[in-house]
Amino acid sequence: MLIAIIPAYNEEKKIGSVVRDLLNHADKVLVVDDGSKDRTGAVAKEAGAMVLTHRINRGQGAALQTGHEYAKKLGADFVLHFDGDGQFDVSDIAPALEKIKSTGADILFGSRFLSKESNIPFIKKYLLFPLARVFNRFFTRIKLTDTHNGFRILNRRALEQISIKQDRMAHATEIISQVKEKGLKYVEFPVKVVYCEYGQGLLGGLQIFKDLILGRFIRK
Repeated sequence: MLIAIIPAYNEEKKIGSVVRDLLNHADKVLVVDDGSKDRTGAVAKEAGAMVLTHRINRGQGAALQTGHEYAKKLGADFVLHFDGDGQFDVSDIAPALEKIKSTGADILFGSRFLSKESNIPFIKKYLLFPLARVFNRFFTRIKLTDTHNGFRILNRRALEQISIKQDRMAHATEIISQVKEKGLKYVEFPVKVVYCEYGQGLLGGLQIFKDLILGRFIRK
């Protein structure tokens, strides 16, 4: 059983269409409404998703961990991480799932840099993402072409062993670090990303770096 997990915050305009599209590619869709101030949760439920709600906004990492715990209770064989803003293409799901199965990998990381269809903004492509790869390699000791891509597939083994402690965006690096620490097998796969007007900028990247540094010294 494949369960798609969507961490969502104030995504009422797009979450409905994302859920409906995902229901054609996953057995169940689970939306974790991370303290939204709009109708994100209600719209997701109307579209056919299961919905869990955080009373306050905790961050994407916390939302994914909530989704993981519920997916384990449901007996998921695989979980798919998928953003609620419409940036990903559901047509990538089936071939990505086949890739993780055929390679015997425990986790699949989506990569916009392996796809010719991603419209990566210039600043992100040639400044922010190269810096992110340097930080990622420093903290994780794993070389990936893409470091903070929200498209991932985890098998049951990875789902059981990975525990997300970083509540906010630093969870992406934390997941990669745990793959190394726990000896999980990984594979990258090209995925299309269509950019919205908003997203992680330089200040967001600095916050991630700060969270990772603090995470080295503070146990949650």
